[in-house]
Amino acid sequence: MAPRIPTRRTLAAVLAATTASLLLGACGDQTDAGRSPGADGAGAAKNDAPLFTKLPADIRAAGVIKVGTDATYAPMEFTENGKIVGVDPDVAEALGKQLGVKFVFTNGTFDSLITSLNSGRQDVVMSSMSDTMARQEGLDDKGQKTGNGVDFVDYFVAGSVVYVQKGNPQQIRSIADLCGKKTAVQRGTTFEEVAKNRSKECEAAGKPAVPIESFPTDAEAQTRVKAGGAVAGVNDYPVAAYLALKADGGNTFEVVGNQIEAGPFGIAVAKDNPELRDALKAALAASIADGSYQKALDKWGAGTGAIASASVNAGS
Repeated sequence: MAPRIPTRRTLAAVLAATTASLLLGACGDQTDAGRSPGADGAGAAKNDAPLFTKLPADIRAAGVIKVGTDATYAPMEFTENGKIVGVDPDVAEALGKQLGVKFVFTNGTFDSLITSLNSGRQDVVMSSMSDTMARQEGLDDKGQKTGNGVDFVDYFVAGSVVYVQKGNPQQIRSIADLCGKKTAVQRGTTFEEVAKNRSKECEAAGKPAVPIESFPTDAEAQTRVKAGGAVAGVNDYPVAAYLALKADGGNTFEVVGNQIEAGPFGIAVAKDNPELRDALKAALAASIADGSYQKALDKWGAGTGAIASASVNAGS
């Protein structure tokens, strides 16, 4: 069972101090994405880091953990001035200090991230990815086996939520009001599944299905809602809340209803790399203990999604 999310305090007080701008358009790769291991001195690993020896030998030698992400989810991960920033990069930095290596983020589309992990192009995926049993077992949305699956080191908790145009012209109060209403989501996400499940519930109740438009990037789904082509969007709560606060100075979107199906986000690691998985879990536990983990979340107004202890494959 997913841990309970505590009541969220307002994001405004925390985020007012940040200068991060929301990107509704297409995002670019990080400027150092794809660089060779050890660039910029990263190969000179800090051998005195407390958990360095727990890492696999190849990562100790490289001094780098290669991270696949989809940097369109402010405040979790997004691109600013050619650099990937946000909650996940800051949590990764805290982990890196415990491990003595650098986490190098590379931008990609969300539904290709696990493929990039299993092909060896990336060492981990850190992209607000919900830890689900289906992903652990390598199943698609029809329950068919498509790969080996992944392990998750769980580091955050959030649910999905509905967002609409500012002023809520269609008077959407919750996900229950989406029957027959065009809804925009990003392809391959858990909130796409939330919208599909709601559509089935609508049909079972004798109501019109939810017309779902799925896009390769979250920015495209946001733009569709902004333009009025979709009545609503579904997204992770911290992302939707940030959208409502920051997009066009807070004049574009608003969040409606409560969080849906709250569960853990996890750092995805290949099934055949338990040594790296366990090193990340140990680093997360140490970061929770020394306060650097909570500090990374609080910086972006996401502190109430914090977990109390590190775990593996806690999703369902």
